Amino acid sequence: MAEEQPVASVWTRPQRRREQPALSRAQIVAGALELLDTEGVEALSMRKLGARLDAGATSLYRHVANKDELLELVVDEVYGQIEVPDIWGRDWRTAVTVCAESVRAVLVRHAWIASVLGQVGLAYLGPNVMRLNERMLGLFEAAGFDLPEADRALGTVMAYVIGTGTTEAAWLTTLARSGQSEQEWVARLRPAAIEATRQYPRLHALATAEEENDPESTRGDGFRYGLDRVLDGLAARLT
Repeated sequence: MAEEQPVASVWTRPQRRREQPALSRAQIVAGALELLDTEGVEALSMRKLGARLDAGATSLYRHVANKDELLELVVDEVYGQIEVPDIWGRDWRTAVTVCAESVRAVLVRHAWIASVLGQVGLAYLGPNVMRLNERMLGLFEAAGFDLPEADRALGTVMAYVIGTGTTEAAWLTTLARSGQSEQEWVARLRPAAIEATRQYPRLHALATAEEENDPESTRGDGFRYGLDRVLDGLAARLT
């Protein structure tokens, strides 16, 4: 029987030791994150990052084997920006809501991440992802879920947050490319939406309704409404 090959991942590959490398892993990750935030995932290449860091691509390959491993590192770095509060002094729903809002903010701040979450190998073995999941599981256990159901509850919440957050990030990216503000875009779209929905009474009622809130507030309210309904369902399991 052929010997099984280890799963390819930056987290499972032994790191080569070199004396005083020209660049540290932290410098490489910081440079890649800046490049991704400013130019998007399509612009990321080992050669371009090396030039940005004033170093040859060879210096990067001392830390990562390829672009996929680099993305694993950067994705884990982004996950390290997510806040998971302690359960003590607050109820579990409040703590989970704080974390969910933090995930949403990170996804919007780093809009490129939506396109790589399912394509980064074993990024979910990174230390920041591990700490996030461990602490979130603790929140659900403190609420009263046993560990297997806490794992499912965590997956359900994260599926909602990531799905909603990536959609929002895609919208804001498109908006940024248009050069218009969100208010300008919505104002220009409204007449066309009203006309297109004339034969659909429910959609027409929504299109013609006067919106008092600005679009950003509306997005936030919509996110919290959905999150509250998800948490309502999980709370019902505890009763």
